[in-house]
Amino acid sequence: MSPAHDGTAVLREMTFELSWAVTNYGQKSDCCTMSNVKIKVISRNPEDYLRATKRDIHKLPRNYDPSLHPLEGPREYVRALNAVKLERVFAKPFIGNLDGHSDGVSSLAKHPSRLAVLASGAFDGEIRLWDLASRKCTRHFTAHEGWVRSLCFTPDGKHFTSVGDDKTIKTWKSAVLDEEDGEPTNTLLSMSVVSGITHHRSKPIFATCGEQCQLWESTRSEPVKVFKWGVDSLHHVAFNQVETNLLASCASDRSIILYDFRESGPLRKVVMELRSNALSWNPMEAFIFTVANEDYNLYTFDVRKLKQPVNVHMDHTSAVIDVDYSPTGREFVAGSYDKTVRIFESLKGHSRDVYHTKRMQRLTCVKWSLDNKYILTGSDEMNIRMWKARASEKLGVLKPRERTALNYAEALKEKFSSHPQIKRIARHRHVPKHIMNAQKELKTIRDKNRRKDANRRTHSKPGAVPFVSERKKHVVKEDQ
Repeated sequence: MSPAHDGTAVLREMTFELSWAVTNYGQKSDCCTMSNVKIKVISRNPEDYLRATKRDIHKLPRNYDPSLHPLEGPREYVRALNAVKLERVFAKPFIGNLDGHSDGVSSLAKHPSRLAVLASGAFDGEIRLWDLASRKCTRHFTAHEGWVRSLCFTPDGKHFTSVGDDKTIKTWKSAVLDEEDGEPTNTLLSMSVVSGITHHRSKPIFATCGEQCQLWESTRSEPVKVFKWGVDSLHHVAFNQVETNLLASCASDRSIILYDFRESGPLRKVVMELRSNALSWNPMEAFIFTVANEDYNLYTFDVRKLKQPVNVHMDHTSAVIDVDYSPTGREFVAGSYDKTVRIFESLKGHSRDVYHTKRMQRLTCVKWSLDNKYILTGSDEMNIRMWKARASEKLGVLKPRERTALNYAEALKEKFSSHPQIKRIARHRHVPKHIMNAQKELKTIRDKNRRKDANRRTHSKPGAVPFVSERKKHVVKEDQ
């Protein structure tokens, strides 16, 4: 950049005294005159551009005058294109795995205050506690006879509770100080098999589900309340973390039931076309929850209007088994029987990313870490895997210049996100062959149904074949 375009150079008026001899026609004059002349010059302050030490960075002067920078749009487009290409180059989400279970992983539980602590249960009744920072198992023991159905930590994190097929509800200490701490601190017996458990955010109350939804206090051996609504069994229950009096459960009759434990009975029920396997409340929006369904989709509902879902999230090619929200409430992760993990934005119908490995089999449980950086998955081939929530994110400390460059790249990708070339590169993912073939088959089925409905509507009387939106198709009825 020339000195004229230097932003740090300053145009100053400096006064010089010039003396010269006045000559006339080549002859010396008898007198000399002194005169002051003002000249405008460009001067630099060396402190503005010279390095203080050899290890310091070079400070490049720049003038932000737009008239001196033509073709700004094309230049930024090329930068955005390079940024989105580099994002795909550095997209390596898999961090590591935790192995040690001798049977498939059935459930996971996050510690409410310690990011590095994770509890996992297996199909053979074993429970393991993990230190995620070192990727090592800190404690393992056989807790139940049969399947460990569900796990949850208490609000203070000092204890966790497990339920299994042996009809027992056991409470354990998180930290073991001596051998006596290896036994459960409390054991409750249920009249039926307990298939799920969830804890209140602040009170010493937890809810379980099985043949009915039961509300327990930690100091009592019998349930405080029992909720029934004419269903054979419930297989998942979850407390709302914002409106802490609300909880919801998924039932075997394809329904989703809402409860308020201050009331004597259930509140509302919505029946879907197929069974819902899991449910997760949005931690930032009190009335929003998302269910993972057997029809390969996820549905986001608003409890104030259950006649139709707020959004339908498609992309999986098999039954969705588990779902969990990020702590920001803007995204959620879902695990499926199609051996993939997908990350969805809460307001969009299609996934923003898909994770898979050759060895990972059917997913049984997924969790999003409380620092919004990692995803934990358990599958039926006995491994727990750790993934980055953003596939190309750099782990570790970022220098200020790195952070600035990344923020600039993100702004450029967002600015040019609707450009066809950049959209194609950002959207492209390699998936296993069986996933790609299943996606093609599902697309063919949807196109066929859409074409059949259009033909019926065309060749029928007006209004005889009404148009039904995708959001209304999958809800059978709503009860109050």
